Formats: sequence, structure tokens, C-alpha cells
Amino acid sequence: MALFALPNIIQDLIPAASESITPWNWNLNASGLYEYLPTMHALSKFALLGACAVQSVMGLPESVERREANLLKRSVDDWINKETPIAWQKLLCNIGPDGCAVRGQGVPAGVVVASPSRSDPDYFYTWTRDAALVYKGLADAFRRNYTEDLHTQLKNFVSSQAKLQGVGNPAGGLNDGQGLGEPKFMVDLKEFTGEWGRPQRDGPPLRAIALIRYAKWLVENGHKAVANAQVWPTIENDLKYSAQYWNQTGFDLWEEVPGSSFFTIASTHRALVEGAQLGAVLGKPTRAYTAVAPQVLCFQQSFWNAREGFVVSNINGGEWRRGRDANSILVAIHNFDPSAGCDANTFQPCSDKALSNHKVVVDSFRSIYGINRGIAQNKAVAVGRYSEDVFYNGNPWFLATFAAAEQIYDALLVWKAQRSITITQTSLAFFRDHVSGATVGTHAAGSTTYNQIVSALTAYADGFIEVASKYAHSNGALNEQIDRNTGQPIAAPDLTWSYSAFLTATARRDGYIPTGWGAGQATALPAGQCQKFEVAGNYNLPPTPVFPSSLKPAANAPVEQVTAVPTGCTNPEKVFVTFNERASTSWGQSIKVVGNVPELGSWDVNKAIPLSASKYTSGDPLWSITLPIQAGSNVQYKYIRITNGVAGVSWESGDNRGFSVPSATCDIQNRWDNWR
Repeated sequence: MALFALPNIIQDLIPAASESITPWNWNLNASGLYEYLPTMHALSKFALLGACAVQSVMGLPESVERREANLLKRSVDDWINKETPIAWQKLLCNIGPDGCAVRGQGVPAGVVVASPSRSDPDYFYTWTRDAALVYKGLADAFRRNYTEDLHTQLKNFVSSQAKLQGVGNPAGGLNDGQGLGEPKFMVDLKEFTGEWGRPQRDGPPLRAIALIRYAKWLVENGHKAVANAQVWPTIENDLKYSAQYWNQTGFDLWEEVPGSSFFTIASTHRALVEGAQLGAVLGKPTRAYTAVAPQVLCFQQSFWNAREGFVVSNINGGEWRRGRDANSILVAIHNFDPSAGCDANTFQPCSDKALSNHKVVVDSFRSIYGINRGIAQNKAVAVGRYSEDVFYNGNPWFLATFAAAEQIYDALLVWKAQRSITITQTSLAFFRDHVSGATVGTHAAGSTTYNQIVSALTAYADGFIEVASKYAHSNGALNEQIDRNTGQPIAAPDLTWSYSAFLTATARRDGYIPTGWGAGQATALPAGQCQKFEVAGNYNLPPTPVFPSSLKPAANAPVEQVTAVPTGCTNPEKVFVTFNERASTSWGQSIKVVGNVPELGSWDVNKAIPLSASKYTSGDPLWSITLPIQAGSNVQYKYIRITNGVAGVSWESGDNRGFSVPSATCDIQNRWDNWR
């Protein structure tokens, strides 16, 4: 029997989380504590199997596969019922200021601590990525089931991130946005100055996504002005960063490989699309986001290894890895949007590419972990980050194992909604692992193949949950990792992301689908070759958010929908000007442009706009950036070479360069210059 007090927020969330699964078995005892009374836990699997055998003898024959699936479902139902309130409690314990694991330790409101662990490993920090993914899950849970406590958490997150954006750090500052790429901070929101893999470019788009989820709720419930004034300024900085730096390399989400990351690119595409969706409703300029997003999606396709049927999760660096990485499964679940169906371009969970990739990634762990050996090909196993992993000797991770389940649950939700399953040559091997007679084609609901696939994959997804339950602590605590040979939970205890991953996976199993992000309107690839198109922005410190006390759900929600993704040329009064400068540089040097208009920093070197070296080659040292400038402006500008920060500024020689920006137009104006 589990015995502990549950915070009010968890009591509020439990009923909504259990609508379509076994009823919750939590009773309030005489001491005012909640006690869990398991319905199935006391029964061994042998007892359950005996019950199935009796059923068969009594004239209700059941196939071995069905019997095993029912047994598995009951076991998983039972563990989810037990684990859900524990996961909620443990997750909230790691959020300041009053979380039980961080209370009194200087953690401000809305700050997520990765783990209470201070040694072996020391995770007592806040990561932008981890916090964003946790709060994305909280925002979706909030949209599903409103509670005042959870609303307070979301408002606290907005406030903490608005402050964090202004914290200077080793990656840079806010003037040119580069400081937003800093991945890790002290829990009191001071900079972390130690050696680390920086920049990491997934943090800003992920944070934008989390904040957009909450801002959409505000709009839908009649609080558009609050979304505009209190949340958008922080979102806007992150979107500008995403549009400006998406094509520049950084470290992957595991913080080990510099290069281009599939997870970062896919997160950036979603943020730009969903940001444009929200921005349009708020009356904000969105052209930068809608212009860049298709090019990001185009680049996203370059990670696909068609010959072997999987995503190479890191390119332009990290070639010592084969690329089979849970990074790609995380893309499928975090970019899930049923409006896109089984679209492969956006890597929807039920797309043929995502399913083929799921098989390849999961299979890469079948033989290398002792705890996975001997498990049949059609059964779930413990999943790690990537097969070459050596961190703590390279082990399965709880969050990766939950993600493998969540992708299959997502796929099942879409197939059931569209009442068909399409198998292509790309996904055939995945399906044949589970239904040996599966064939290429579309299988309608009610057909033998459709029914077999749904049954087999439901059990397959449940199998990953069962694997995690087998290796979790008996009290429900989830570490970061599972020892590959002994199955013991190891590394960071009470990892916040582990609890969040459990909650999102089981929400999908429960049939909950979060609102979409416009993916169904953003699947098309641009004609011709991908373009390295980056749009710079001017960054501003967000004002300290102030939320009115009247932010309640509207009785007639949604008051206003946030669904359409803007297309075509918007806000042409801001003319796109691309600055192209050929300037040879050495390692560590960069080129910036500065000028007389606010968009070019008003001659303030600290606000100069960095050009991108994404098109730079030894034969053509081209630096470039696109910048929206007010129509009709008379612009004067110069280029500067930066070496070791602002202290190493070299101005190009000669008079100021100049041009006049035309009146409102959607045509891009190009400036072609050479260093002098």
C-alpha cells in the first residue's frame, strides 16, 4: 500500500486522467492521507493467467495472443493507476519555489530543476530544453483539465522565462539574441559559467512552443490582451532566434555533438508555424516565420537515410555515430498533430518514415543491453539514447522508453480516427514484425489486417510501459537511466523529464489528443532546392509579466479560434533586405552589419546584426542575413569584423554605404558587397 499526501493540484488532475481507463483506487484514510488500493497488483500474472485458462475451459476460448494482450493490459492499467499521482507529485516537487524537493533552496517560481541530485550526477540546474518540454506537457494537461494551481504554475513559468531571457551568459546576450542559445542556468536564474556544449538551439523554439500553448488558451478564453502584452514578448524573442539561427550548427539535445540536429530542426519548424498561427491572431508581423518555416522543413528532409530506413539524427558533425537515436522518436511525439494525418514531411508518428525509423532505433538496442536479450522481435524492449552511448556506460533511459510507447499510441489514435491504415514499402518491415501477413496497401477499419495491426500494436505500445514499470523503483520513483545489465534504476534520481514523459505517454494511451499546431497546413515543401534563408530580428527584454486575477475559463470557449496559419506576404511595410558581404575570416571571427536605422542598431556596435556563415566556403567567403526594414527608410551602414567579442571590432574602410528602402513591397531587396 502506498501512503502519502497528495497536493490539491494532483487531486484535481486525477479524475480527468482516468476517464477511459481502470477507475482510480485512491481513498482518503482517517489520517487525511491518500492510500492506493491496487485492484490487480496483489494478483500475480500466474493467477491472471489461471483466470484466463478457466475462462477457456468454461467455453470461452481465447487465442494465446489475445490472452497475453489482456494480461498485459491489466498489468499496465494497474501500474498506470498507481504511478500517475506519484508522477504528478514528483514532477511538481522539482518546480520552484514550493516544490517539496527544492523548497527553501533559492529556486524561483516557475523554474524547473532537472533533478534534485547534486552529485553523481549534479543535475541541480535548470535547462531551457527540459523546462520547456515539461511545461509543454503541463500546458496541454491544463488545457485538458483547468485547475487554479496549474494555472499559477503556467503564469510563473512565463514570468521566470521573461527574466531568464535577459540573463547574460557565455553564449552571448540578448542584443543579438545569441544568449538565448545558452542551454543551462543556475537554479536561481544566474548564469552558468562552466565549460559546456553551447550553443544549443533547441531551447528557444521549445520554450516558444510551451508558451504558445498557454497563450492560445488565453485567446480562446477571451484574454487576448493578456496573451499579447504578457506572453507574446517572450515568445517573440524565441521565434526571432529560431528564424535567425536555425541553419547554424549547435549541440544536439544530448549536449554532446556539435552539428545539425534533427530534433532541433523539427522543433524549429513547429515553433515557426505555430508562432505564425498565434501571431496572426494577435496582429503581429509573421512574415519572417512563414518565409523561413518551409526552408526549415525542406532541410529537415535531408536527415533521412532512405537506403536503411531511418533518420540520421545528427549531420554536419558527429559522424562517429550511425545516427540511430531516440532524438528522432522524440520528434515524432512532440510534433504530433492529427490534422497532418500520417504526413512524412513533418514526421508524424504514423507516417511510413517515422514507423520505419521507430523499428530501426528500437532494434538497435535489442542485442546490446543484457536486459533486452532473449526478447522476441515483436515485443517491446528498454530503449536508450543511441547505441554508441557511453554516458554511465550507455544505458536505457526511462524517457526514451516512454517515448517509444507514445509514438505508437499516437499512430493508433490517427488510424482509428481515419479508419484505415496505409502500409508502404518503407513501413512494411515495421508492420511485418507484428503482423507477418501484412501487405502494402490501405487496410480499412474492420478488415482482418486492420484489426490485427491495431491489436498487435496496442500490446506492443503497452509493452514499453511494462518495461518501464519493471525497472522503476517500487515506490514509483523514476531515475534517468536503467542499468543495461542489472535493470537497476541509476543516474539522476527523480528526473523531471522522466515523469513528464510518463504522463504524456499515458495521456495518449488514454485517448487524449492535444490541440494541433497547424501541421496540416504546413506539410508542403518549397519548389526547387532548399534555401539557406535566415531572417534576423531585433530583440527586446520582455517586461515583467503582470497577470490580472480575472483569468478564468470562458463559459462559451473558444471565444476565438487560433487555427489558421497565415500564408503569402504579410506586413509588406517591413521590406526584407538581404545583406550579402564577401569577407574572408579566420576561425573565431564573424561579420556583422550596423547602421543608422533602429533595425541596424542605430550605429551601436553592441546591437549590430550578425551575418550568417551558412553559405561560406573557401572559394566563396559569403556572409549574409535578411532583415526587415521599414519601407521608405534611407539607410546608411557598414560591416564590421568581430574577433573575441566587441573588444575586437574592426570596421571596414571607406565611406558609409547607403541605399533607400522602397515603398511597401514583398520583393526581397539584395545588397551585394565586398569587404574593403
